[in-house]
Amino acid sequence: MKVVVIGSGFGGLVAAIRLRAKGFDVEIVEKRDKPGGRAYVYEQDGFVFDGGPTIITAPWLIHELFELCGKKTDDYVKIVPIDPFYNVRFQDGTVFRYNGKREEVIEQIRSFNPSDVRGYEKFYAKTAAIFRAGFNLIDQPFSRLVDMLKVLPDLIRLRSDRSVAAFVNSHIKDHRLRQVFSFHPLLVGGNPFQTTSIYALIHKLEQEWGVWFAMGGTGALVKAMVKLFTDIGGTIRLDTEVAEIRVAPGADGRPVTKGIRCADGTLIDADIVVCNGDVAQAYRTLIPARYRKKNTDAHYEKMRYSMSLVVIYFGTKKKYEDIAHHEILMGPRYKELIEDIFTKKHLSEDFSLYLHRPTATDPSLAPEGCDSWYVLSPVPHLDSGTDWATEGPKYRDRIMEELERRYMPDLRKNIVTEYMIDPVHFRDTLNSYKGSAFSVEPILFQSAWWRPHNKSEDVDGLYFVGAGTHPGAGLPGVMSSGTIASRMIAADVVERAQ
Repeated sequence: MKVVVIGSGFGGLVAAIRLRAKGFDVEIVEKRDKPGGRAYVYEQDGFVFDGGPTIITAPWLIHELFELCGKKTDDYVKIVPIDPFYNVRFQDGTVFRYNGKREEVIEQIRSFNPSDVRGYEKFYAKTAAIFRAGFNLIDQPFSRLVDMLKVLPDLIRLRSDRSVAAFVNSHIKDHRLRQVFSFHPLLVGGNPFQTTSIYALIHKLEQEWGVWFAMGGTGALVKAMVKLFTDIGGTIRLDTEVAEIRVAPGADGRPVTKGIRCADGTLIDADIVVCNGDVAQAYRTLIPARYRKKNTDAHYEKMRYSMSLVVIYFGTKKKYEDIAHHEILMGPRYKELIEDIFTKKHLSEDFSLYLHRPTATDPSLAPEGCDSWYVLSPVPHLDSGTDWATEGPKYRDRIMEELERRYMPDLRKNIVTEYMIDPVHFRDTLNSYKGSAFSVEPILFQSAWWRPHNKSEDVDGLYFVGAGTHPGAGLPGVMSSGTIASRMIAADVVERAQ
């Protein structure tokens, strides 16, 4: 049975590998010249830059994928732990060294505000309960209302109606510590003041199992998964954009997928299509409206979407040894800045930044004596109306000035190569609706059953994986979406055969 997977992000790769391991004939079709989707790799002037995700959690999801195929992860890619997970730096000069050593975390909390130690311990105990309830559902489908009704008591008991920030703030008083323990939703496209408190499980996940890095960069993990896929007989076609998911009435009159039509006119027949493209954009542009009674344009236009990003990739001829692998640089405002990004959709003068220095762990990603970087700033998606052709260069300059003034002396004199992406890149290159960086925003009523489903309600044989579908963004989420889709496909094939 032939399966075509549109897109080679982590969700698509997981689905492709699992389906190939089950004996399906699987072909991946990728728009760009390299696999990876959001995890595209840029190589420029001897520097290597991971285009997207850089934080690996839940490493067992990777290991079990290789084990499923009778292989060992270490034979394909080396994954190493990071310490600290992040340095969180504040405007007053204080730094919270965030890692997985519980006694060190508590000691730092004590140095910030001794009275918050007890509140943190209560917070941590509750995140453990949230983790037990929430993470067990990460690879379970929510395609039917009954799936939601089964877990509703747990969601009510755990107060999932509260936001992550409200949950944190109920236990911790210091304004800096409140930021340390509530920023995580931003890593998956969520507003900490609106994202359901279920996402507080990320803290427990990191504390228990660590934060990891693939030597060679996240792109090395993509290469490893592609090699695994081809080693077990899968095929991948690059530089091939999909123009349409072909649909026709089936024997019972219901729409059924027949494969895809590529932008160059090539037709690829398939019994099953797995779409790893942005779910809103895919439904709106790849499937004729007459076949979409549930997933209409209007349905996706009224949903809420994550913020976008400005990401500047740059290489320096100087090494900045005091900068960690992951740095969170908090701006002068927290809640107000987030409201500008998510609610007002206004490009602010100030910003908070994520600074990535992979050469702190793997010097091979830059020429000898140099550092490879990217700096990321959350910004509103394209509903802001910002003219990025005009504002982008100005925004870049403000970021570089801030980095040089506060953290990296003589930065601009030491930059030897640079590349920047903005919300227009997310819309035009990554085919993301509204230029959103993480697709559908992870608020309560856009999670689980309320989130776009992995199995299309409109078209038989069509499945979705990736950040916009259940369970959501972040590496564990998108990998689990691939697992869910592969299991649903296998079960549906068996059912049809009976």
